[in-house]
Parts: sequence; structure tokens; C-alpha cells
Amino acid sequence: QVQLVESGGGLVQPGGSLRLSCAASGSIFSINVMGWYRQSPGKQRELVAAVVKNSSTNYADSVKGRFTISRDNAKNTVHLQMNSLKPEDTAVYYCNAVDFRLHRYWGQGTQVTVSS
Repeated sequence: QVQLVESGGGLVQPGGSLRLSCAASGSIFSINVMGWYRQSPGKQRELVAAVVKNSSTNYADSVKGRFTISRDNAKNTVHLQMNSLKPEDTAVYYCNAVDFRLHRYWGQGTQVTVSS
């Protein structure tokens, strides 16, 4: 089992920045992919960014060039640096981990609100 705890959400003005963090505990040796998803009211949960243990990354087209995902395998953490935030980035952001047996784990979610 893997436990994920997010932090760093909040309210920010358009054009601002936020940094989300996620700390993993438990069977951390089994984690292959870590990433961030988001879900806004009335919409499906969507992938924002993901990073594989070998450091390859994947981003949603809507955040490319604005968001950066990073992973510290030694500290079992993953971060999402979000710059040039837009109102449409408003959502609950969930940390996600996938292990080598393809089991998925989720954090509790953290609210990000972009508004003036």
C-alpha cells in the first residue's frame, strides 16, 4: 500500500504561481509513476502531468510550458510548479501513484483556485 499526502493548494490571482507537493509513504519502492490529476465541477478527472521513475515526463497540452513536474526519489516526493495560472486551471488537484503491478493510489486532493 502507498499513502499520498498533498500540500500547497490555495487561492492565486491569474498570472500567479503555486507549487504543489506530494509526499509518499508505505510501499514506496513499488512506485513507478507519480503524477497529478485535476477535476473541476462537472468535468472528468484529467491528467495534468506525470513523471516516471526514470525521469521521463508527460504533460497535458493545456499546461505545457507553464507547469513543471519534478520528482525526488530519495525523499519520495513529487512537486508541481504551476506558473502563469489561468482561471481555467481552477480545480481540485490529486496526487497519483502507480506501482509496477499497475495499482493506482490517490491523495485526498488539494483545491487550487485562480481568481481575481
